[in-house]
Amino acid sequence: METIKAIQSRNSISSLAEPIPNADQMEQVYQSALRAPDHAWLRPWRFIQVTGESRSKLSEAFIKTYKALGQDMTDDLSIKISQAPFRAPMVIILIADIKDHPKVPEIEQILSTGAAAQNMLITLHDMGYAGIWRTGKMSFNEHISNFLELPRSNKVIGYLYVGTPEGRVKGIPTLETKDFVSVWN
Repeated sequence: METIKAIQSRNSISSLAEPIPNADQMEQVYQSALRAPDHAWLRPWRFIQVTGESRSKLSEAFIKTYKALGQDMTDDLSIKISQAPFRAPMVIILIADIKDHPKVPEIEQILSTGAAAQNMLITLHDMGYAGIWRTGKMSFNEHISNFLELPRSNKVIGYLYVGTPEGRVKGIPTLETKDFVSVWN
C-alpha cells in the first residue's frame, strides 16, 4: 500500500477479532513507532502489549482505577469496565516516559508518543489489521500508572485496541481542507 493511500484510508475500527499480528509483524509495528518525531532523542515511548488472559490484569487495573477516582460503581458499570480489555484480542498500552529536559516540555514528549501511536495504527492498517485508540478515565491519571506498577515518570496516554476488522466498517467522511487550513502568503 502506498504511504498516502494508507494514511488516507486508515479508519478506527471498534469491532476487532482474531487473528492478531504475529511477532515479526509486531516488530515492524514497533519499529514504525520508534520513527516518531523525538526532540533531543529522549525516546519517551513505552508500550505494553497485552493479549490472552493477561488482559485480566488490565481489567483489574481498570476497576481499581475507576474506584480510586471516586466514581460510583454499579454492577452493570463494573461489568462494562472489567470487560473493556476483552473488546479486542490485543491491547497496546501507550505510555509516555516523561524526562526532565530544559528544552523538551512534558507535552512535547506526550505528543511524540501520540505520533508513535499513529505510526503504529498506519502500519497495522497497511498489514491488513485494524485498531482504535481509546482514552477516557483510564488515561492521564496517576492511579492507572500505579495499578500497572509503572515508574512515576510514566503516564498512560491511551490504549490501542488491535485485531482483524470484523463486521461493517464505517465510512470515512469527506473533509474539506479549506475548513481546517489557513494559508498565509
